[in-house]
Amino acid sequence: MPRHSGGSAGPSARVAAATAVDHTAELIATLTARRLTIGVAESLTGGLLIAELIRIPGASVVVTGGIVAYNTELKRTLLGVDGGMLAVHGAVHPDVAIQMAVGVRTAVAIGGVRADIGVSTTGVAGPDAQDGQPPGTVFIGVSSENRTVAIPVQLTGDRARIRAETVTAAIEAVRQLIAPDGME
Repeated sequence: MPRHSGGSAGPSARVAAATAVDHTAELIATLTARRLTIGVAESLTGGLLIAELIRIPGASVVVTGGIVAYNTELKRTLLGVDGGMLAVHGAVHPDVAIQMAVGVRTAVAIGGVRADIGVSTTGVAGPDAQDGQPPGTVFIGVSSENRTVAIPVQLTGDRARIRAETVTAAIEAVRQLIAPDGME
């Protein structure tokens, strides 16, 4: 096998990597154990969130699908976000995140059965402001049968960092939603 010219990680780095918690894997395991399904609606993350979820072997048991509604009009036509609200507030708004999370549960229904959980991402990755919001302004929507909320997140960094941190925050939001003492 070819060796990497960058050297190898020392023992402490290998131990840290081996003991690092994979929150996405934990989420997929919890969803599987509880027989819950999840649908994903993405805007600023552009598919990164669903890619992170399906990175985990066996995710197909719980991940029903996802919609990348990057264009504002698609939020209305595919996810059922209120057009009047979009006209007034734009796409970067907590109510848009909520409606995206609610709408994706139906949009990715299998055999007429809605996804148990919907998660959405909308925001500004930058470098320019959008809808009067500065870069790093993000809203994550999470929806279940018992609870639907928008979580505001303010991030810093370049586009890649904002998008990656949004994925991490969305995974954590769903974990909190389904935690025994969480939002649900």
